[in-house]
This record gives sequence, C-alpha cells and structure tokens, in this order.
Amino acid sequence: MAMAQTASTQLGPNAIAHHDGVASLPAPAPALHHLDDSDAPETKEQDDLIFHDLPPFPPDVPTAPLLRLNLARLLNHDGVEEAKLCDACQNVGFFYLDLRGGPSSKRDSVHSYPATLDGDALLRDAAELFELGREAFELPTEEKQSYDLKDKGSYYGYKGLGQGVVDAKGTRDANEFYNVSKDDVSGIGERLPAPEVLQKESNRQLLAGFCRMSHAVVAVILGVLNEKLGLPEGRLAELHRLEVASGDQVRWVRSPPQPTTDAYTMSLGEHTDFGSVTVLFNRLGGLQILPPDSEEWQYVKPLRGHAVVNLGDAMVKFTAGVLRSNIHRVVNPPGQQASHTRMSLVYFARPEDEVKLKVLEGSQAIEAKRKELKDSGGLQEEEDVTAKEWILRRAMGRRAGGDWKASEGTEAGRSKLY
Repeated sequence: MAMAQTASTQLGPNAIAHHDGVASLPAPAPALHHLDDSDAPETKEQDDLIFHDLPPFPPDVPTAPLLRLNLARLLNHDGVEEAKLCDACQNVGFFYLDLRGGPSSKRDSVHSYPATLDGDALLRDAAELFELGREAFELPTEEKQSYDLKDKGSYYGYKGLGQGVVDAKGTRDANEFYNVSKDDVSGIGERLPAPEVLQKESNRQLLAGFCRMSHAVVAVILGVLNEKLGLPEGRLAELHRLEVASGDQVRWVRSPPQPTTDAYTMSLGEHTDFGSVTVLFNRLGGLQILPPDSEEWQYVKPLRGHAVVNLGDAMVKFTAGVLRSNIHRVVNPPGQQASHTRMSLVYFARPEDEVKLKVLEGSQAIEAKRKELKDSGGLQEEEDVTAKEWILRRAMGRRAGGDWKASEGTEAGRSKLY
C-alpha cells in the first residue's frame, strides 16, 4: 500500500527526497501526536514526561507533532509500532523513542541488535554522561581550546563558543561542544588527545558503553527499515558495523543563556545531520524543526525517559529520498527556560568510513522512487563520495573560516540561510 507523503521537497547536492508514495511500505499510523498513549491516564502520563527539577516548558508554545514510539514494542516486532517508525522516517524524519521498561532479550536472524538491550540502562548512562559533560565544560577555557583539533583536519575534540557559524554571512554560533570518537573509546582507532577527566579509564568505559547501547538502538531502527524497504537481509546493518572505523561520535553541547530579546537567536544553525541516525538526549527546549510543507519552525518538547531520534543525510542518499532527513536548528529555550544553560548529549551513528553514499540496490521501493525521479526529470547524478569525506566536508564547512557552501545537506533548498 502506498504511504501518503507530507513532504514537498528535500533538495541538496546530488540528493532529492520528494516523493508522493512508496509501494510496499506500510500505511501511515493514524495520528501524529507525541503524547498519545492509551496505556496510562492522561494526567499521570503527562507528569511522567516532565523534568520536575527544571523550569516548565511553556504550554502555549507550538510544538512539533512527532510520533512517539516505544523501544520495547519495536524489540517485540509490534506491527503497529513498526508502521509508525516507517511513517515517521518517511514523512518527518524525527520521532520520540520511549526507552523506559527495562531490558529485552530478543534476537532473530533479521535484526542485528544484541541479545540484551536495556533502555533504562541507556537512560542511566546518559544521566551520568550529562554530569561528565558538565565537568569537562567547567575546565579553563585555555585548556579546553588546546583540544580543538580543527587545524589537524579533525572534527573531534573541542569547539569553543563562537568558533562555528550559523549562516552564509559567517554569524558566529552560541554554543560549545566536545566530540568523542566511538573508535577512540572503543579501542579500534587512534587514541586522541583529551582532557584528563576524559582520559580516566572509568569514564572511557562509560563512553564506550554508551556508544554500544546507542548503536544497538540504531541497529533496531535500521533493522526495521531494512525489512520494510525490502532490502537484502542485513544490508543496512553491514554498512554500520560497530567494530569498523566510522565517524560515529558522542557529542556534548552546552549553550549558555543569550543576552538578547530575540527568542529565535540561533545557538546552532539550520542543518540536516550528516550521517544515518541521531539519538539525542536533552532536557530543556531549544531544538526546532521545520515540518514538511511548512515555513513555521516548531519546538521539539523534551520528554523525560525518551530520546529524540532523527535520520541523517546518509539515509536519504541510500534510499533515493524514500526516507527523510529533516532540517532543524537550536534557538534559545522558551519561556522561563531561557535563563538556564542548555545541555545536550548526542550519539551520531554514521556509515562506515569507506562506504559510498550511493543508492542501494535490491529494494523495489527504492527502485520505484528512482524511476519516479527519472520520469519526472528529477534524478540527479550521484556524487562519488564516501561517508568519511561527506561528514568531514560538512563538519569543517560549519567552522569559522570554513567553506559554508560545502556544509550543505539534503534540505539546503528549504533553508533561507544558504
């Protein structure tokens, strides 16, 4: 059955993601509402989703109507939940993932996630890493800047406040972040310079465990998409092996309150993510998406016990635009939250370094999309680029003094900043 598509276009270098429907993918879930849950009374459900130690998210702020998925149901191959996942990945590219509910021990020949995947344990690791990130950011500025590896051609390590840009004019950003390589902490790549607190073995093990568990969540998502797209068994998984060199990373982002009356001052500019799947943990508002067929930015309200998951450009390229990587940005938190420092913890899952970002073969749904593009004159010549080249080009283009044009992603045509 064809799935209705709400997106009008996804433009970018050698990647077009406009589609009207895809044969063989499941029909969309009936509702787009991130608090829809029949398993709990509304008042208790609402209360369970609130971060009570922080100022409240304003009730009158328009929020993106993201689907809310449940990891345990996906692990149990719940058909409705899998259909909701496909709907979200086709139409918006963002969704909430409820990680609560403890370990699951499901394994089969189709999905390549580990025997035990514990969402509650991932939430606990994330909470510990928030504290570790705060400790790292409290280091003296001069010490932190010594771990900025930009001049060595690397996007790992530290980026200071104002050392990135948010638009083609070179407007400086309003955040600092620290990137930790999955390959580094997992022992399969070069051990990079880092502050002593991040060199501590117990903290490296915490980071490595967070990478493994986050990657396992990504594997669940890729497994479902692989099956629903009709790709050869394990095709997406074999492009994202944990033990192979890739640009996977953990990132802490710290955005201090901005002394401005403009509620939409950007901490992080409009962009699509570079890789395959992003798993985000945050507690204060500020993240906004530009929904398909809309010119109005909407906040993504943080929900306790949940990650915000979105697809990146690699999934657009692999599927000829069947799947969506949606443009987003970070602005000041709304309401009373604006006076607080915003912290985020992110896991970016990316294809292996040497994987070519080209359309995958063996899927009728993807072939149908390619034919549709060809017939309409919208099929562009594919760029011969590896995941490593694509990610490095885009990441360095966002640094001060970089090539902004090179940072374009698959939805650059929807941004007014290019």
